[in-house]
Amino acid sequence: MAEMGFLEPEAPLPTPAVTNNPPENTLEKESWKHRPPYNRQSHEEEGPVKLRAFCQCRKISYILRQEKPLDAKFCHCRGCQVMHGAPFQWAAIFHKKDISFNTGSCGLNFYSSSKNSQDYHTPTKVSCAFCHTLIMDEGRNVCLLFPQLIEFEGSVEQQKKQRELFKPTCHIFYEQRIMDITDGITKWSAMNDQSDRLDDSGRRI
Repeated sequence: MAEMGFLEPEAPLPTPAVTNNPPENTLEKESWKHRPPYNRQSHEEEGPVKLRAFCQCRKISYILRQEKPLDAKFCHCRGCQVMHGAPFQWAAIFHKKDISFNTGSCGLNFYSSSKNSQDYHTPTKVSCAFCHTLIMDEGRNVCLLFPQLIEFEGSVEQQKKQRELFKPTCHIFYEQRIMDITDGITKWSAMNDQSDRLDDSGRRI
């Protein structure tokens, strides 16, 4: 039978060229999808929804379980200027556990500037895969959300009060500013509390 192209019964079977086994460490590499803010949670786990935010095309949305950020800042670094196509970035800081995306990680693009990669690594910038709206900067412990995406509800007065909670406490990397901002808010040459204080004109205090 061997002459006819059949294997002898005791001969080992050939190893398949392609298998359906997942690559080694795939589950470990994708474990981030099962952690906040990308894991899908039940309504009981989520708790009450305080705010909702949407990208430009509204295919991506997320909810917030806190109505006030841990902090909010204006960032004037060159990276933020380039990524946002704007003089500076306005970001509000939240714990990851207080954020939940409606579609988990689906429909999101990631970009790690430190690794120049679209693979998921923290820190990473997160955007909508369809309209490319920048949604947040995800750090290792917290997320920096962009308040422009949040849809404040209620009367004009109620919306104004909600926005006040997102008022920045400082400007960072003000030394790289494109324009002077005369708002009287504390300004730092680089990171807050780790660099020189500057006045509105950029002079060291």
